[in-house]
Amino acid sequence: MFPGQGKGAPLGGGRPPWRRPMPYNGGMTELTLVLPFALPPDELAADLVRVLKAPNLAALLSRSARFSRRSDDGFARSLPHERLLAHALGLAGSDHAGLPFAAAVMRGYGLDPGSDSWLIVHPAHIEIARTHLLMGDARRLGLVESHARALYDSARPYFDEDGHTLLYGDALTWFMRAGDWATLDTASPDATGGMNLTDSMPQGACALAYRKLQNEVQMLWHDHPANAEREARGLPAINGFWPWGAAAAAPAPAGAMAFASANAPPWMAALGPVVHGPFGPWLATPARPAGFVEASLIGPALGGDWADWLVQMGRIDTELLAPALAAVKGGLTLRLVLSHRSALIEARVSALSQRSFWRRHSLERLLG
Repeated sequence: MFPGQGKGAPLGGGRPPWRRPMPYNGGMTELTLVLPFALPPDELAADLVRVLKAPNLAALLSRSARFSRRSDDGFARSLPHERLLAHALGLAGSDHAGLPFAAAVMRGYGLDPGSDSWLIVHPAHIEIARTHLLMGDARRLGLVESHARALYDSARPYFDEDGHTLLYGDALTWFMRAGDWATLDTASPDATGGMNLTDSMPQGACALAYRKLQNEVQMLWHDHPANAEREARGLPAINGFWPWGAAAAAPAPAGAMAFASANAPPWMAALGPVVHGPFGPWLATPARPAGFVEASLIGPALGGDWADWLVQMGRIDTELLAPALAAVKGGLTLRLVLSHRSALIEARVSALSQRSFWRRHSLERLLG
């Protein structure tokens, strides 16, 4: 028996070995985990939280070392998680700056932005509702490469003639040389989701030139064979394009955070490694990035599919937050960020904060 050790007590005192958290063996001891639209909207929060089964999320939120909430007033041309990502990557000066993603996304596609400024361009379906315009969610367009290439090839001369060279990334992600359009005040495509498109239209001195080119492309694509095939299959026509994210090439500043992602829109996936396998093994990878975005909730939230949102939240709690909680108990410091269209909450969680046994596990912090 060791000095000071009572009969039957485990070696080293304290909890028995089988009840101690396993040490975290990952390479980096901090992780920023961003879950866009994991924060339910205020008007639905009480009902959704009542039926949400997310015990790991409850443990992380309830026993955090620090917790904060930030809200936007009125309509914003970008979403909180997009601004956070731009800031963390060193692309914007503050959380309320623009979203100059274009050059970084181009490099993710193997394209060289050179010394020019560029805009990200998405082929889009714009529909006329009873009183306003709406832009369909690109995740639901079902745009295949053959149709996207045909539409791109037909429109490219119009862009070139206007001095805005068009480059192809993938079916949903193109790039346009910005020129004097770099000053356009644009909105991200997800910020426009479900909103009156009139409020989101590019604004500024070059807005009229943008609308002129938009009209020419709309007329060009109106009877395009690719759209005829799409409509025959019950798919919406591609009848416009959406520019945003103007940026010139610039080296990433020192201290910029690298991000991996899963289930992200193509432009976001181009910003860093894409994780397809289980989260736990990735989390333990010595050379993993210090940030991770899980984006599968964006589509259900923008589309108002709250049944699917609950399913995805349950999956995230099991597949991501369970291994994250285990890693926290083993020594990882977690910065957990949840957001919706106009608010963001942030919890900093550590092994020490998780020992606050007097704090009951609860999802109350999801409520506004």
